[in-house]
Amino acid sequence: MADMDNTQSPNSTSPSSSAIPSVLHHPAYLHLAASRVFTALATQAMTIAIGWIIYDLTQSAFALGFVGFCQFLPRFFLTLVVGHVADRFDRRIIVFICQVVQMLVAVWLAWALWEGWITSTIVFIAVTVLGAATAFQHPTSTALLPNVVPASILQQAVATATSLQQAAFIIGPAAGGLLYGVDPTAPFLISAILLAIACINVACIRIERRVVPREPVTLNSVFAGITFVRSRPIILGAISLDLFAVLLGGATALMPMFARDILHAGPWGLGFLRAAPAIGALVMAVLLARRPLRKNVGRRMMIACAVFGVATIAFSLSTSIVFSVACLAVLGAADTISVVVRSSLVQLMTPDEMRGRVSAVNSLFIGTSNQLGEFESGLLAGFLGPVLTGVIGGIGTLVVVALWFRIFPELARVKSLEG
Repeated sequence: MADMDNTQSPNSTSPSSSAIPSVLHHPAYLHLAASRVFTALATQAMTIAIGWIIYDLTQSAFALGFVGFCQFLPRFFLTLVVGHVADRFDRRIIVFICQVVQMLVAVWLAWALWEGWITSTIVFIAVTVLGAATAFQHPTSTALLPNVVPASILQQAVATATSLQQAAFIIGPAAGGLLYGVDPTAPFLISAILLAIACINVACIRIERRVVPREPVTLNSVFAGITFVRSRPIILGAISLDLFAVLLGGATALMPMFARDILHAGPWGLGFLRAAPAIGALVMAVLLARRPLRKNVGRRMMIACAVFGVATIAFSLSTSIVFSVACLAVLGAADTISVVVRSSLVQLMTPDEMRGRVSAVNSLFIGTSNQLGEFESGLLAGFLGPVLTGVIGGIGTLVVVALWFRIFPELARVKSLEG
């Protein structure tokens, strides 16, 4: 970690790279992308194992939802701190520390399973710690991306990173389910190794040292990210659309219930259901990396959210694992369009000295939609069942999209993502 201040400007390119602009000409980007991929592999494998453990221990939809709530709480309470830390300290060191914490949690869960003293309380504590690490890691890693590539290829960088991560999201859940079937400790031990490799890649990132503004820590500086987002209707509209669309359409959080009780599949079936959105997302991310969106990106993002809602309804009504996988693949492809457009808009419209705080606010919205959405889905499914919960959520997503066309017309009018 001591070598992290070695310099290599993200804007410096070789003659060949200037002829064909590509994120693959930036070694720092490759290390960052590799770090994200190995982290995604590990976290996805652990997610599958944790979901199956909790449902085996409790047989409760509420408990499944509470897993998401435990992940959301630290992100909610740490958001403002995270943003300020990411803007004042070396972002690579922050990401490195977060990955070490995740690795230790993976080892702890493997030990608990091996010794036979695993309980739902232990799992909830572990998930909370993982949530705290993610609360720091995700916005910091996002804010780090524009430091390793020039703005002119940021959309390509986001799309390429997304495609690589989605490949991990395909392999991770399937591997997690298979490994858990062989031995419950295996997903956690393999995840610990993958996180160690991710740490090595972060330590290898070489970029130009940022000039960190030495502004005093005040309430205004801490809340600056929120103030900035509120003053930019396009950014606010983009991240709030994702918040409410995914919050309401969170039926995928109930996958253990669908896999076991409706589709009658085991851990392997759950693994493939978890991987299905990533399959669609990977295909879409590869397409966007090769052919970036050039026009009407705001409208396309909003339409993609509507497709997400329709796919959620179809998945919830399905009784065939093949059709369920297809619905989830469409869902993942639609979500990727939203992710690429939203991430590019946030990074391009935010100055570097504010990126940590704005990324933290964005991460809070994402965490609210994902983790709190899981809690909401689990709570509602406890009363209504998973099918009706998913249908209601999908309809809610469609209603949100229709409202956002009227509330945020500026977002619908965004034409391009040119940096």
